[in-house]
Order: sequence, then structure tokens, then C-alpha cells
Amino acid sequence: MRRTLVDPGAVDEVLARIDADEQPDRVVLRRAVLHLLGQLAERAPGHGIEVRVPPHGAIQCGQGPKHTRGTPPNVVEMDATTWVLLATGRLSWDRANFSASGVRADLRPWLPLAGEPSSAA
Repeated sequence: MRRTLVDPGAVDEVLARIDADEQPDRVVLRRAVLHLLGQLAERAPGHGIEVRVPPHGAIQCGQGPKHTRGTPPNVVEMDATTWVLLATGRLSWDRANFSASGVRADLRPWLPLAGEPSSAA
């Protein structure tokens, strides 16, 4: 059974801190990351892409071959702030700093998580 972490307040709090040029609280940032990863897993079910936001969490999503051991064939990895900004549409895929490997390592079809994908700054 998949456990979805519903804490949109954490996302709002992190974004408010970023807007104020302040460092988000680590615990709140973790809750925001996990909440948004859970939303992505629901929006893009599957096991084709592993999304990593160390040290907070990782999920598998999107269609493709299921990964069980070793290094997955399609990986997207980024820091927590980048993930929150990407997932909320505050940062575009093309401008974000992250690592991606594999032919399916592209989250653009599902981002941002609220509403339709857009062309963010």
C-alpha cells in the first residue's frame, strides 16, 4: 500500500521562506519534499524513472521497465530546494540544476504538479 504524505502547508511554508531569501527549516523542507514526491508518484504511476532528492526521499514513477536492484536505468537527482521549485512550477526543467541519466529521465510531462505544465522561469 502506498502512503501519501499530505502536507501542502509545508510546501507553502518552504516557498514563503525562499521568497523571503531565508533558508527553509530542514524538517519542514523534508515534509514538503516527501509531499511533492508522493504527488508525483500518484500523477505518474510506474517504475520507469527513479527520482532522488537526497537525503529526504526517492520514488519510482513513470512507465518503463521495473527496477529492482543496482543502479536504475533512468535516474533524476536534485537537491530539495530545486525539487520544490520544479514541482511547484517556480523553476523550469530547462533552467534547473540537476543530474539525469537514461532515455526516460524526463519529468516534464508531469510538472508542475499543480495544474498544467508551464514554461516557468
